[in-house]
Amino acid sequence: MAGFKETPRQKMISMMYLVLTALLALNVSKEMLDAFIVVNESVELTNENFNQKLDETYMAFDKKYQNNQNKVRPYWEKAKEAKSLSNEMASYVDQIKWELISRAEKISVDSAKTVAVADLRNKDDYSTPTNYFMLGSEDGSKGEGKELKRRIDEYRQNMLNLLDTNDRAKIKLGLNTDGKYQDADGLSLNWIQYNFFHTIMAADITILNKIVSEVYNAEFDVINFLMDDIDAEDFKYDKIEAKILPNTNYVFLGDKYEAEIIVAAYSTTQNPEVFLMEGVDSLAENQISRAIPIEGKEGMVKISLPGETVGIKKYAGIVRVKGGVGDINTYYFNDEYVVAEPSLTVSAKKMNVFYLGVDNPVAISVPGIAEESISPSISAGTLKRDPESDDWIVNISGGQRETIISVKATIDGQERDMGSKTFRIKKLPSPVALIANKNEGLINRNILVAAGAIIPKMPDDFEFDLTYRITSFKMTLQRGLDVWSDKSNNNRLTEDMIRQITSANRGQKVWFENIIARGPDNIDRPLAPIILTIN
Repeated sequence: MAGFKETPRQKMISMMYLVLTALLALNVSKEMLDAFIVVNESVELTNENFNQKLDETYMAFDKKYQNNQNKVRPYWEKAKEAKSLSNEMASYVDQIKWELISRAEKISVDSAKTVAVADLRNKDDYSTPTNYFMLGSEDGSKGEGKELKRRIDEYRQNMLNLLDTNDRAKIKLGLNTDGKYQDADGLSLNWIQYNFFHTIMAADITILNKIVSEVYNAEFDVINFLMDDIDAEDFKYDKIEAKILPNTNYVFLGDKYEAEIIVAAYSTTQNPEVFLMEGVDSLAENQISRAIPIEGKEGMVKISLPGETVGIKKYAGIVRVKGGVGDINTYYFNDEYVVAEPSLTVSAKKMNVFYLGVDNPVAISVPGIAEESISPSISAGTLKRDPESDDWIVNISGGQRETIISVKATIDGQERDMGSKTFRIKKLPSPVALIANKNEGLINRNILVAAGAIIPKMPDDFEFDLTYRITSFKMTLQRGLDVWSDKSNNNRLTEDMIRQITSANRGQKVWFENIIARGPDNIDRPLAPIILTIN
């Protein structure tokens, strides 16, 4: 039995173990032990493979360090510290494993280092391991298990401290000793009790080798995270866009526009070095000293070349980009553009006139000039930006037959006249009054009643989306010599109108007249009457 005072429950478990051992056939007990041996050999093989992978990873890390020592040094120093911490932790676990074998087998520690688990005589001994890890304490607070847990916790925290704060939340380092553990009866156990209380030596050795495996796994993950942090600062393509490369940006009447469409990838986190020279077809490396350096922003470099004279202008340059291990990649480019006299484009978006009292949308642009550099003005009315688009809004109040829009543009800090255009001014057209989508002809009384209201409709060829409102109308109905009429102060039929229509006979005429509509210009205008015949 264990070398400490046992609780009644522990004594009962010990007695049950003795009874079970006596009852089990010898071949079953041997198979159980052989299973631990197989698992342990698998774990030891895994540890050897981990060592090989770690060596390969450190070789790749060292190569990055040799290529760019200034950049990689902080990460390389942390990698070496991770290796030192892991070696120290693995050595400690191996040492207590050999100490355990030495005590159980009653051999020296040096001999314990060389003996295989399959050759141990006391593989099923649980008393010596339990006493070694728990030293007479019920919760393991006095044995080697306490020190092992402390070192695991310390190692885990030290490895996490090597990583960036954001990486710590991403990595699954393992080696957790604060989990919830239970025995077969569902009673809570701590990490030491769960792993080493009444555990046979073959299982203890397997558990210790598994801890070494977790140490190597943690080291491998930390090293790879450190390498990823290096690469995170390297040049990477994080933006992909379609780009158009035209043969020329200016095409004369009768010519063809030709261009190449490519997919371009670039990094918004690194600004390349760019050198540019005007008036040449190409730029050689030995000409860089005479070229113009250009600074970029968010991975993009914008060039600004003056158009001082009319004609075709050429330019060429070199782009330098730093690669993943500090090497410089060089790319050459060239292009040309056309400088021409300015021209003005002003067009009404709906029609070639402006209407009184409404917002008339207008597109104003000057080819080759940025919108923010354009300053339009109007001779009669108001002109302002449309807050919902890139257009302009013209509003004419009245009293004028035409208005002129003039445009100026700021070019190289100077304001230049771009031209002007004259527009006619007209009143808004009147809508057509309809009820049940009719303004004349035969109609069923039920359809007329169901329609219930007069609707103003703009002509089909009118492009503006305007709304008129019927403010009043009069309905007249004749029965023989009697004439009945009623007035509505909105667009809807009154109750009396509905009763008259319901009781109307076939062939009777219904007049809707004195129809008044109010438009967005707040002007009331009479509409043509509606004359219908009940069928």
